[in-house]
Amino acid sequence: MSEYIIKSRFFGRLFEIIIPITSWVMITFPLWMSPFHPALVAYFIIAFDLYFFYSCLRTVYYSTLSYRLIEEHDKINFASLLKKVPKTEDYHHFVIIPNFKEPLYKLEETVKAIVKSDYPYKKISLVLAFEKREEAATEKGIEIQKKYGDYFESILFSYHILTSDEVAGKASNQTHAARQVDEYVTKKGWAPEQVIVTICDADSLLPANFFSYLTYVYHRDENRKYHFYWAPVLLYNNFWKLSFFVRIQATLSSILRLSFLSQKEKLIQISTYATNMWLLKQINFWDVDIIPEDWHVYFQAFFTFGEKVKTLPLYTMVSGDAVYTGSTIKTFVSRYEQEKRWAWGVSDIGYTLKKFFTTPHIKPLPKIKKILYLVENHLFWPTSFFILTISASIPPIINPSFKRTVLGFLLPQLSGLILTLSTSMILVYIYLDVKLRQKINIGTKLINVPLLFVQWYFLPFISFLLSSLPALESHTRMIIGKKIEYKVTEKI
Repeated sequence: MSEYIIKSRFFGRLFEIIIPITSWVMITFPLWMSPFHPALVAYFIIAFDLYFFYSCLRTVYYSTLSYRLIEEHDKINFASLLKKVPKTEDYHHFVIIPNFKEPLYKLEETVKAIVKSDYPYKKISLVLAFEKREEAATEKGIEIQKKYGDYFESILFSYHILTSDEVAGKASNQTHAARQVDEYVTKKGWAPEQVIVTICDADSLLPANFFSYLTYVYHRDENRKYHFYWAPVLLYNNFWKLSFFVRIQATLSSILRLSFLSQKEKLIQISTYATNMWLLKQINFWDVDIIPEDWHVYFQAFFTFGEKVKTLPLYTMVSGDAVYTGSTIKTFVSRYEQEKRWAWGVSDIGYTLKKFFTTPHIKPLPKIKKILYLVENHLFWPTSFFILTISASIPPIINPSFKRTVLGFLLPQLSGLILTLSTSMILVYIYLDVKLRQKINIGTKLINVPLLFVQWYFLPFISFLLSSLPALESHTRMIIGKKIEYKVTEKI
């Protein structure tokens, strides 16, 4: 084996595990550093608490801004605007719905939402991306064709067969489906930059103005070939069916996604998003050996074309399902597995670090910014609970003499004050949660109002079990080289 291959494998493995190892270092830092330098530990904890407070302020500001922008854009009739803009009828939409063992009624709900679109041109094609190993796939396809075939320009069916070099999940399924769409588009003689591809989860209900809005923004975008387009998926479809611990997680995820929407320079799409066939072909579609595909495909494009690649916001809302199996225990386990799968996105850090050194055509500073943003998200995910809730009490216990110092005495109080101020932001989250659900006709009964406040007392416990712990498991698996398997999240 050549020395080059050995070095390449060594650094590749190092890049994969550097952030997961750092997570464990941060979590255990108060334990092994307090006997020697407790003051250093105290400053680290205070700095982390202040960062958390800043993050809460940022989330409140941008989520409020996003909500206001959604309100403003709701007043715009994009369907009418399109009719006044020449050549907007030249675009063809393909909606790829990757799915595996989804109930037929769930798929139908998603298709019905597309059918209700106010898009003025009948140029939307539906692509049902099934897995060949699902026995009922063909029957579901026939049923949907029979009921909804007349509403679309065409309905395509993709039956993906998993190969030895692929990982089961959305990425490999979508790539198979998109290649089939590309063949169809080529036969029709349509330009790939005039073909807009939307990836739509099987439980994502697109708003009626989605395609009109998307087409209008896409047409006016001078750099459209290099861009993704995203509206936040808010997990509200089954909100009142959920037990409180999943409901809190659904609310937090929705508010965070809302806050991402107006952070234009940092925005990267999540879950349901759109781009064009030209860009997908340039990057050879989705890498088929990865699990979390939404951020990864963004980085595939970014490390091909550099700063031209961006995700542009669509100020509207997609409504999705939170995890729900009908059983409290099964829902808990399924939600844990979903979070673990999302946290496996830490694998993107190894990918981006390798790409940093193999893409000399892209300036270093933009690459560094993207990587740091990725690191920020995945480093604080598994560590936050431990540092925010436990760490401040460790230095005085391990090093009793530190407790007699001014800093040792003040550390728990100062940490508690910062966390109390951060927790006060929950009032804004509750307000936005209610307003967002009103917009999609999921109201709040008067009898449930106290519950919306009381349930937040369980936030630390829930954050540990359904956020930090599954993320830490993903990081630990990355360190020991034990990969996770894609498990379908059950939603009934």
